[in-house]
Amino acid sequence: MKTRQAFNPYLPSWEYIPDGEPYVFGDRVYIYGSHDFYNGYVFCMGDYVCWSAPIDDLGNWRYEGVIYPKTADPLNPEGKMCLYAPDVTVGSDGRYYLYYVLDKVSVVSVAVCDTPAGEYQFYGYVHYEDGTRLGEREGDEPQFDPGVMTEGDITYLYTGFCGRGDKSRTGAMLTVLGPDMLTIKEAPVFVVPGSEYSAGTQFEGHAFFEAPSIRKVGDTYYFIYSSEVMHELCYATAKNPRGDFKYGGVLVSNTDLHIDTYKPADMPAAYGANNHGSMVQIGDDWYIFYHRHTNGTWYSRQGCAEKLEILADGSIPQVEITSCGLNGGPLEGKGEYPAYLACHLFTDKPAIYLGGDKYPKVMQDGRDGDEENGYIGNIQNNATMGFKYFECKGVKRIRIWTRGYAGGTMEVRTAWDGPVLASMHIPYSNVWEEQSAPLELPDGVHALYLTYKGPGTAYLKSFELCVE
Repeated sequence: MKTRQAFNPYLPSWEYIPDGEPYVFGDRVYIYGSHDFYNGYVFCMGDYVCWSAPIDDLGNWRYEGVIYPKTADPLNPEGKMCLYAPDVTVGSDGRYYLYYVLDKVSVVSVAVCDTPAGEYQFYGYVHYEDGTRLGEREGDEPQFDPGVMTEGDITYLYTGFCGRGDKSRTGAMLTVLGPDMLTIKEAPVFVVPGSEYSAGTQFEGHAFFEAPSIRKVGDTYYFIYSSEVMHELCYATAKNPRGDFKYGGVLVSNTDLHIDTYKPADMPAAYGANNHGSMVQIGDDWYIFYHRHTNGTWYSRQGCAEKLEILADGSIPQVEITSCGLNGGPLEGKGEYPAYLACHLFTDKPAIYLGGDKYPKVMQDGRDGDEENGYIGNIQNNATMGFKYFECKGVKRIRIWTRGYAGGTMEVRTAWDGPVLASMHIPYSNVWEEQSAPLELPDGVHALYLTYKGPGTAYLKSFELCVE
């Protein structure tokens, strides 16, 4: 039974778990990903941890603890290498197998556990029948971002990384493993081209970059991946896990590019960078899990999710990024909401990729691990923060809590380019202070956009929609 609303990001604001691979085991959904730090200086600085939620209460996530420390791999006893994006599959023996790559080697490591979120133990390295590790045989391309699916006693392992300009990287690879989950039964083949080999193919412009993941819907295999533009997750389909995969389209962009329902298609509504995630069916619904970037850097990423619609022909339209992805519908149009739920952050100078000292950003006080609620900082002239969606009834007033040295006004709209419906003066203050203004919204579903106008730099902690 649902006990609380679900938001984006779906985990607490002080947790940074990108590259999410979601799975339903029993009556819970589990999320496996890498582990960033707040104020981290590189990707994936933490040990693997796991979170889970009841399938009928997707706002109620539980911390399962550390499931695998970086020092558990024999190649990394001192923890000098980072654990990059993992994936999990259930073997024919019913055990759970965790596949991953360390950040300075080209081989695929495997750990195993009897339960979905217990303590995984190192198991071995993916290797050829002669013992040579995958990635170390002459002609092998380096392994990266394993995505796995087991059917019967066969495991399909998809890997790869293809940066633009690097002709030594061909595309996404498929390697077929035997019942021991380690030994190669079919050598790697390429299933989706990278950007250097996509010219003239249906993948051109959306060629494989990284983050391969595989799911099955009915009799169709969906290969999900991050494309060469990085901010989007795309998909390709085939009737066989070995291919031939056909390009399908974009599932989600963490900038909302291509979406034209509320803005021009070429207008970015958030600051993007890399992306990584996958699909999962929870109950009757399918969702795409992805990540966003915080703190104005690439290295503090948070998991988000949106509901998908799989059409009768198997195609999946691109979904909007929202503040309410797993909620099953709009959020309640009343009460106080934290500002870190903003799905849109932009200024009057459009930018697809994050970076720069003029852009608003989600941040927090304290250090990584401090359970401090996030907020939006670096709010300067013409910065806009968007939240969607809310089921409103009887809204009469809005309150906001701000701090910072900023002497301007906060304008309220229900569309990013709509009329100003309320305006509040923002005072200079080094503590959080409340401001409010009348705001009468017609009953119905609305987005909420807050735009700052004026000098200085402000911070927004939260807002409240007040009803009669």
